[in-house]
Amino acid sequence: MSTSAQRAVAVSQCKRSLDVGFASSFAEIREAQRLRYQVFAGEMGAHLHTPMPGLDYDQFDAYCRHLLVRDSATGQVVGYTRLLTAEQTQQAGGFYSQTEFDISPILQLPGRFMEVGRTCIHPDYRTGATIATLWSGVAAFIVEQGFDYLIGCPSIPLGENYREAHAIYASLASRHLIAAAWQVQPHIPIPPTDVVTYPEKVSLPPLLKAYLRLGAKICGEPYLDSDFQVADLFILLPTREIDHRYARHFLGQTA
Repeated sequence: MSTSAQRAVAVSQCKRSLDVGFASSFAEIREAQRLRYQVFAGEMGAHLHTPMPGLDYDQFDAYCRHLLVRDSATGQVVGYTRLLTAEQTQQAGGFYSQTEFDISPILQLPGRFMEVGRTCIHPDYRTGATIATLWSGVAAFIVEQGFDYLIGCPSIPLGENYREAHAIYASLASRHLIAAAWQVQPHIPIPPTDVVTYPEKVSLPPLLKAYLRLGAKICGEPYLDSDFQVADLFILLPTREIDHRYARHFLGQTA
């Protein structure tokens, strides 16, 4: 169990104090899965293939580390992400990302990989303080374990006739697309749209925006996630190249 990633990180905003740490029991993992269900199924309307009503659960959960943010006053789990290391993929059958993309070019890079996924925040706690607290726990684990790359599949909205997803990808590809040799392929690409031109500025989801500010690269065209009715982008963040202008936001006390 990581000691540095488990340490309490108190952040005061709106008179709330938040702590971050890994789940250390089955009951704590269940708390996280209930929050995931609340956000993904209840709020987003996602069709979850879960065998347990009221819980978001999949085959990768058993092999992940589950990072929780709690309101220290109430004990409620208000933020969550799960971490899957390359070592655990041997038992898990691969990264979750590989269910959506062919990422074989990326996996040829030398170094250790860690995947971040299923990130969600309780609707009453969607503040900079909550996400900063969550990422401070992620960063502590990265530093302690010496990972070289962070990977994940942040989502973007589809929009009518997939227009918004195409507009976001076109905007990001012009500035953040990785070199062709490292690009991945989605197993299910989003269908084409009839739009020829897109607006210069697009609105990005906060999680994706945070990744890009840190220096993440978009690794190819998006995947159509019909269960969540979103498009997913595969991102790669070399930890040694994290943009120091935003390192304090990401690393918290670790910086």
